Amino acid sequence: MNQKERMLAELPYKPWMDGLRELRLENRKRVYQYNQLSPDKREERNSLIRQILGKCGESIIIEQPFRCDYGKNIEVGNNFFANYNLTILDTAKVIIGENVQIAPNVSIYTAGHPIHPDSRNSGYEYGIGITIGDNVWIGGNTVINPGVHIGSNVVIGSGSVVTKDLPDYVIAAGNPCRILRRITEKDREYYYKDRKFDIEDYREGILNINDF
Repeated sequence: MNQKERMLAELPYKPWMDGLRELRLENRKRVYQYNQLSPDKREERNSLIRQILGKCGESIIIEQPFRCDYGKNIEVGNNFFANYNLTILDTAKVIIGENVQIAPNVSIYTAGHPIHPDSRNSGYEYGIGITIGDNVWIGGNTVINPGVHIGSNVVIGSGSVVTKDLPDYVIAAGNPCRILRRITEKDREYYYKDRKFDIEDYREGILNINDF
């Protein structure tokens, strides 16, 4: 196994060998170009982000600036929206479902280093994949650590550090992130805490993210 194969197999690997440094450099050029595009260059931005990511749905918006290591290890579903300063360290796969919304300054880290200083100083590192289900909202300044699996229909509060898996239909927050409660049908009536919707068209369907 070469070092790229070891990386993708979630084994310890050396990130400067077997073309990995060159792959990161080529991706950084594309990301740099993406981040320099004028906000009114929507079609160019949409085309370039599809060159950066490994797979994506029909409707996606990733606000600038955006950072990632390889790009090709990231898959996002349809109707994906990420606000400013999304960082994804994608040494392993990051798979994100449909209708996912990510607030500013969110960091998704598949990358890690050994705990013991002697092992860490050897230069070996690792990446463990992350999956995020459908209809997930991730609050600002959240960090998602290697190997975490987040279920569908989950809300993660701002400033959380997610170190363990989260099941479907929960609100979770904190450092470390903990489940606060389940999301129920009653929650449909409210837009913020105890404030109820004063209109009815919120029930009518799913917004296309390109309408933003």
